[in-house]
Amino acid sequence: MRILYGIQGTGNGHITRARVMAKALAAQNVDVDYVFSGRPRDQYFDMERFGQYRTFDGLTFSHDHGKINYLKTASNAKLFGLIKDIHQLDVSCYDLVLNDFEPVSAWAAKKAGIAVINISHQAVFNYEQVPAKGMNWINKQILKYFAPADISLGVHWFHFGQAIIPPFIERETPTSALSEDILVYMPFEELDEISDLLNGQHDHNFVVYHPSIEKDVDTRAIKYRKPCRQGFLRDLESCAGVIANAGFELSSEALCVGKKLLLKPLDGQFEQASNAETLSLLGLANVMTGLDDAVLETWLQQESKDAINYPSDPTPLIDWLLAGDYKNPEKLCQSLWQPILMPQFVR
Repeated sequence: MRILYGIQGTGNGHITRARVMAKALAAQNVDVDYVFSGRPRDQYFDMERFGQYRTFDGLTFSHDHGKINYLKTASNAKLFGLIKDIHQLDVSCYDLVLNDFEPVSAWAAKKAGIAVINISHQAVFNYEQVPAKGMNWINKQILKYFAPADISLGVHWFHFGQAIIPPFIERETPTSALSEDILVYMPFEELDEISDLLNGQHDHNFVVYHPSIEKDVDTRAIKYRKPCRQGFLRDLESCAGVIANAGFELSSEALCVGKKLLLKPLDGQFEQASNAETLSLLGLANVMTGLDDAVLETWLQQESKDAINYPSDPTPLIDWLLAGDYKNPEKLCQSLWQPILMPQFVR
């Protein structure tokens, strides 16, 4: 089987999930080509696992000061370029297109009559049982038409009794060395505003990763780190807690290593609002609507959470894909959730 795998590149979470899948696909010698869209090619990093991958502009949201800027989003949208890329991407040589909310490969496959299987966090919002805070008609249309698929498998922290699979978390750098540092990754906030928030907490040390940091710098209370996958994972393993926007994959990684979570969802983005709502309802995270000193100070006093043993190996999912029987994913989902132990208060 030859597969084209299209991955949304606007956030690192989609790419993190694709890295885990790429490793399992390579282990089974599956012939896979990778396509990314949503950011300039020179802004991707640690992409060795994807070989000779291709990139397209795609579509992405623009943001300012932790809030979606819809006017800038519309003005920056390269719709004619998107249509051109869809028509020029030849998918005729592929048996299947895997898709993680990536529009170019999804629409190119739809145009060519190639089957598309969507494996993404966005797919969970097709189920009414899953919290969808702020969902409106426009959001529903985006979910339906942004990256259309024939079959969808949602990825979420809890199954809600639906055909949803758990996140696959690869612990690349496990370590026993722990610190009291707090890891901070809020790429949708302004760096100076993050610094102002953290500098008010003199009894704690923070490690801040941000896309605008170009070189590592240490100050008295804050270590500033440029994007680096391996360094980030080491700090995640050793830290005492995580402060982040409400993206899916980092929250998943934090839960898997038992770190307490403080989330500030991107304002105007229903997916992040829904993520924060879900984790708050499950008792797995605290939420702040702005960069709030009082909420941060209270959260810093809390204890760490119990780790959740989300799986690291997606081989059962790969086997299901290669078998070609896509109509009944329920058995696959049940087998993936069976060994997962949720904290008692979540059960």
